[in-house]
Amino acid sequence: MHESIPLSHTSFLPEYVEHCITPELRALLVQTASMDAVEQAAAFGRWWYHAGSDEIVFSMVAANMLGVASGWHAALGAGFTKVLMDDLLQLHAMLHNAAAGRAQMEYEFRIFNEASGLRWLRLQSLPPAPASGASDICEGILTDITAAKHAAMRERLSFETTRLFVGADSIGVAVTKVIQLVCENLGWDWGAYWTVELDTLGDSQLKLQNCWHGQQETLSLFTQESQAMQVRPGTGLVGQVWQQGEPRWVENMSSDEDFLRNKSADQCQLRSGYIFPVAYITDEGYRHCPGVLEFYSRLTRQSEAQLPTLSATIGALIAQTAQRLEQQETIRQLAQIDGLTELANRSHFYQILDAACKRSAANGTEFGLIFIDLDRFKPVNDAFGHEAGNVVLRGFSQRVQALAIPGKLIGRLGGDEFAILYQPDGSATPFIEQLDSLVKQVLHAAQLPFMFNGHEITVSASIGISIYPDNGLTGPELLRGADTAMYRIKKSGRNAMSYFASSTSYTLAVQQSDLAQRLTMETELHQAIAEQGLYLEYQPIFAGNGQIHAIEALIRWRRANGDIVRPDTFIPIAEESRLIIQIGNWVVHRACHDLARLHRCGFENLKVHVNMAASEFTSSTLPDELRAVVDKSGIKPHHLCLELTESMLMHQPDHVIPIMSTLRRLGFGISLDDFGMGYSSLAHLKNLPISSMKIDRSFIKGLPQQSEDRAIVRTIIELGRNLRLNVIAEGVETDIQLAFLRQFGDTLIQGFVLSRPQPVEELIRVYGKDLELSLIGSA
Repeated sequence: MHESIPLSHTSFLPEYVEHCITPELRALLVQTASMDAVEQAAAFGRWWYHAGSDEIVFSMVAANMLGVASGWHAALGAGFTKVLMDDLLQLHAMLHNAAAGRAQMEYEFRIFNEASGLRWLRLQSLPPAPASGASDICEGILTDITAAKHAAMRERLSFETTRLFVGADSIGVAVTKVIQLVCENLGWDWGAYWTVELDTLGDSQLKLQNCWHGQQETLSLFTQESQAMQVRPGTGLVGQVWQQGEPRWVENMSSDEDFLRNKSADQCQLRSGYIFPVAYITDEGYRHCPGVLEFYSRLTRQSEAQLPTLSATIGALIAQTAQRLEQQETIRQLAQIDGLTELANRSHFYQILDAACKRSAANGTEFGLIFIDLDRFKPVNDAFGHEAGNVVLRGFSQRVQALAIPGKLIGRLGGDEFAILYQPDGSATPFIEQLDSLVKQVLHAAQLPFMFNGHEITVSASIGISIYPDNGLTGPELLRGADTAMYRIKKSGRNAMSYFASSTSYTLAVQQSDLAQRLTMETELHQAIAEQGLYLEYQPIFAGNGQIHAIEALIRWRRANGDIVRPDTFIPIAEESRLIIQIGNWVVHRACHDLARLHRCGFENLKVHVNMAASEFTSSTLPDELRAVVDKSGIKPHHLCLELTESMLMHQPDHVIPIMSTLRRLGFGISLDDFGMGYSSLAHLKNLPISSMKIDRSFIKGLPQQSEDRAIVRTIIELGRNLRLNVIAEGVETDIQLAFLRQFGDTLIQGFVLSRPQPVEELIRVYGKDLELSLIGSA
């Protein structure tokens, strides 16, 4: 029995075939034997279905849409041979229900043939004619909705793709969803995204990052091979598309020589594909291409595929999102990473510390905070410059990072201060022993020499340790504890570690250890005074015209082994032991002697500033003693300026201020040091017998960027001018700070940007030439 008969042959039906056709359909065949001009003009075709016999008749237009012969078909299966299997069963069911119940139906389905590819059709039933009676015939129209479907798909896909990428926090998740959208909406079976990365040699390669396919298990083999590949630029279709920046079709994946996965594609029955670059052109004309997208189908797709019209938009969106996320990551790292050492910076480390406190509170666990301060770091900067200091900081951070100890996180808190957050390693070793082991390695890392321009630089570390929860429940509490323990080491000789503890027995032991170390240093300090281990360096203070106005005497201690002990280490011990009086006398005598020498070398009007201890200013004999010193040295009292801090002044104002007044009447200068950091009121300030004041370096450090520091500095300068005081800005280290201060004209400048502290011989050598030139010019 014939399954289908063309309309043009209905008048010549064989008797046995004519007998098979339902009489109602036979009449329709005769009526629709020719092309209907209305159908052609309106772009629809007609169909008639007999529910009882399952026969169906298509007009010429309808048959052309379906890709089958026009006319009579003995069963639905014979009339819908091009319909995709996923849609065919539903189509059959809906036709049967519509014919049986005389209800209207509408169904959209897909067909595929080699000539036109994948198409979308809509099958609609029409209401029965009033005069048709109880006919078993269901009739309707067929329309091609491919163009509308494609337009809707493109619009929906563009919208969804844009929505996914705008504001995306992770490109991987967004890309996978876009691949799924393309496959499901445009009829592709498998899709993937390849990105560019560097191999161990630093060469570029493409590696699959994201892929998606439907539930077909047979596609897993193709996925596995793709994930195992690394593609070089220019190799295979993927590599060629990335290198050349042009999309490519592959029409037969099993035989295309440029396609590298022929075997698995053939086993998975994948036939054709489209590969295109993920790229966009920046405003500067630069082509940014982070990867490649590829899509494959089991069907021939080129003639009808919609993907090429969307590929440029999709590729540009992914590329722009990738670049945006890269920039966000760069900004995040800049905000969290210290640029010099590549460790966590201060603010980020504090965030990590706070998070660790919350996590440990929830889990009932402990961790340690290790606070590190490098010893003798400032002399390195003073002697060799900041680049040498940077070498030390970078080298130390790299050494600590390289320690093969899990559970540590390192941060740089600023300057030469570092911190380590250490979690227990989970072993049976007691946590304190784990901390001791780590800290000993850190101490060793700091002691190893650093090389700078052929010079061997040696430092050490003072380390304080606090433990959560014993020494604090918050980040600030733990930091204060570790910082306190670190300063205990600083005061007692350095190059060691100390735990912060609140227990009485531990504190007593630490105090005893501290006392022994202080006594040892006190003994060494006695020897240094007797054996001339102390010496002075002088830092110039410049006037606005660039001439030296004064010098500040700075005390130094060089041990017998060559180590330089910082003043902030031995001065507190000297003050406690009353050695400060003896040291102060030596400083004044040495400074006045050196100043007299400078006067003889031509620095006739030069002054010297000397720092005074609080105990020295409480002595009523100080004015007479100083007068005897200057007379013996051959300089005038106004050539000597005594510096004291606000806090020192306010400690015993009733004793200190009368002595200051006597000194001023004798002609000595008095400078208020670190102005702005103490507690004196303006009411006291106007009555103080001082000749100058120094702006504390903490306010200079923020110039000119910090608006608060700018306002404070301007105010202090204006205050000094109105009180007829010399104002000295100390700690000026950069050209921009210097330029900001010089706009005020009469402000005196002291800092590394103009001169570092140096011996008196070096002052004569360097500035004596300038003095000679000045004298020659004035003559």
